[in-house]
Amino acid sequence: MRYTKLMIALPLLMLCAGFWSGCSTVKPDSTVEYISSDRLVNKLEANRRKIRNFEGSGSISVKTPSFDNSASFRIVIEKPDSIYLTIYGPFSIELAQILVTKNNFVFYEALKNTAYTGPVNDDLIRNIFKVDLSFNDVIDAFTGGVNMSARLYKEPTSFDVVTDKYLLTYVDSLKNEVARYTADVRDLNIVEYKAEDLQAKEKLLSSYSDFQIFETVSLPKKIEMKRVKEGQYITIEYDKISVNKNTTTIDFSLPDDADVVKW
Repeated sequence: MRYTKLMIALPLLMLCAGFWSGCSTVKPDSTVEYISSDRLVNKLEANRRKIRNFEGSGSISVKTPSFDNSASFRIVIEKPDSIYLTIYGPFSIELAQILVTKNNFVFYEALKNTAYTGPVNDDLIRNIFKVDLSFNDVIDAFTGGVNMSARLYKEPTSFDVVTDKYLLTYVDSLKNEVARYTADVRDLNIVEYKAEDLQAKEKLLSSYSDFQIFETVSLPKKIEMKRVKEGQYITIEYDKISVNKNTTTIDFSLPDDADVVKW
């Protein structure tokens, strides 16, 4: 009888052990040297600030309730105040060139040979890039950066290590905001950023993948962002990236015969 009970109990014990093992938090990898939250934030922000200039080419897809299109592009960014974007159509036909600085913009439609110029504001940035982003947000979006400046001297509400990921959470009750960051413990790259309200309703979700080292700076070659409430989605995939090159310059001039419209 005891033997029969043991034979029945043993598989059940093994099943329960496997179940609880699968449901519990997996222990961190003992071969990795873990760092504190303040050191992690410092390293993440330092990596973002290493970028002085940036040049990349690839494809971009933007989907909103009023716009849905994909194109190839080339972008040059000179921090802190200049973005130069060229959009190409089929067969690498140039469709538009866009130069945006902190104060002014030039939007040149190549097929119409018409340029629109004027001062920069948040509404203009949204109209050009089709998503609700500020000027600095656009720079971070195209360079795969997550601005951690506001977190440098602030302890996170929670800081956990789950398998190979750091999980940082900051709760701001006054602003009704929760910011969640997921970073790789080995490479110290942010792979996901999520902004929610206190009711856990998602406002913004950004994911970053296919990281490579460019001039000591670790950058993702694929960036995906979505603003759920606004129904805005943007995906950027780079074929080529260069960072902090002395040869990177913004060289943009309008054709002599272009029509110029003051905005």
